[in-house]
Amino acid sequence: MEQIMTYVKPELIVVTVVLYFIGMWLKQSQAVKDKYIPLLLGGVGIIISAIYVFATCQCSNAQEIALAVFTAVTQGVLVAGLSTYANQITKQLKKNE
Repeated sequence: MEQIMTYVKPELIVVTVVLYFIGMWLKQSQAVKDKYIPLLLGGVGIIISAIYVFATCQCSNAQEIALAVFTAVTQGVLVAGLSTYANQITKQLKKNE
């Protein structure tokens, strides 16, 4: 877990919590099949990360834009993965074995 956290921008850690609660809401509402929830969280994570990355970068050429897109996608996938990981930890801790 610590190694993953070194790759996530500290400002985007809060997105993990937001995605966790969105996932819980989607599961409880039963509006989406369970198998699609991680995909939706990944998409939302990428969108939120893209908003942050493009709001904080000065993209003046194609290389900087490409780097910003790469950063947004990478950070979005990481925060979505962390939210799913947090969900699985809470489920496993509740099990009695």
